Amino acid sequence: MKNLQARIEEHINTLGQFTATPGNGTTRLTYSKEDRQARDYLIEKMKEYGLTVHEDGLGNIFGKLDGTLKNAPSVLIGSHFDSVPNGGSYDGPAGVVAGLEVAALFAENQIKPKYPLEVIALIEEEGARFGGGLMGSRGITGLLSEEDFKKLKDKDGITTIEAMEEIGLDPLLPKKRDPKTIKAFLELHIEQGPILEEKNIPIGVVETIVGLTQFEVTVEGQAGHAGTTPMDRRSDALVTAAKMIAQFPDLAIEEGEGTVITTGQLNVFPNGANVIPKKCVFTVDIRSGKEEHIQNVIRKLNELIESYNTNDIRVLAEQQLYMRPKAMNQEIVAQLKEISSKLELPYCSINSGAGHDAMVFSDFTDVGMLFIPSKHGLSHCPEEWSDSRHIANAVQIFFETAKKLTGTE
Repeated sequence: MKNLQARIEEHINTLGQFTATPGNGTTRLTYSKEDRQARDYLIEKMKEYGLTVHEDGLGNIFGKLDGTLKNAPSVLIGSHFDSVPNGGSYDGPAGVVAGLEVAALFAENQIKPKYPLEVIALIEEEGARFGGGLMGSRGITGLLSEEDFKKLKDKDGITTIEAMEEIGLDPLLPKKRDPKTIKAFLELHIEQGPILEEKNIPIGVVETIVGLTQFEVTVEGQAGHAGTTPMDRRSDALVTAAKMIAQFPDLAIEEGEGTVITTGQLNVFPNGANVIPKKCVFTVDIRSGKEEHIQNVIRKLNELIESYNTNDIRVLAEQQLYMRPKAMNQEIVAQLKEISSKLELPYCSINSGAGHDAMVFSDFTDVGMLFIPSKHGLSHCPEEWSDSRHIANAVQIFFETAKKLTGTE
């Protein structure tokens, strides 16, 4: 078999070709043609590595190496394989590839675990198509109900069910999984920030993941002719939205301690150059390592929004996602550090400023997470890059950790 690093590069490069924007980064939205291509590749590799493959009613992919214990819970290892628009090739896939290669090492070394090992490739972590994010893990854990899943639509009005059926997936398969069938969850992710690269440390052992909340804010005014409606007679939804959005950064700055707030998506209707905007829909993303800061900013956000509600302008904020800050499992954290030391791989403790599927699973099972350096700290852009050597290091650490967790030593 080709060496580990070469296989990792081949996986990453192949998955990177499944993009709707060739030459301009990775755009792989959930249930798209590119999703289908990546899915087929991952399923093929899972089978090649001796895993039994199945998909659930969300389209999450599981490749299972059976254990010798009957009906025992599985050690899950993996990440997501969707992307943001014009993103990079490493955010998500690096973790799926790491899972695949841990399974490959089990096969190469002819290791038969006591507890099953399952490589998992999750859908819609980014929320780039259906909003909210973390959809695969929230569905598995039952945080996203069947009814709410069915109601979700993309910007073109296509439902999750329609989109799944379009690429040949079965939305009638079970979605929620009994937590008793999961023993632990391990996830590798690129750091998406500059700390590891600046410190020249190859491994970050994640201690906590920030809490985050996302809102969708709708501002409704009145459309009118851009030339014939006097300035004092306008109910311009975009002007109101712009005034609000410009004030948001101050809410986070006032709160401090690393609290951040972002408006990343803005849609204007009817979106005509000579039409006063009737409606604006935009997102607000708030994150902090302390829940009290998130709560404070939500309260201030609601007060600010309420102050813009008038007879002529209506503003509505809908909370789409709320995740509390999450600590990783202390025993697994200790194991990851111990194994890194044994393998003579320098590591440091690190906190995650981004949300990950690991934070969802942490309420249901024991979770461990590793970061590897990101070149120039860049992510969610075509320039995103991580060294395959660093991914290979993480695979070795997770291989040793998975052996312990599956009871093979």
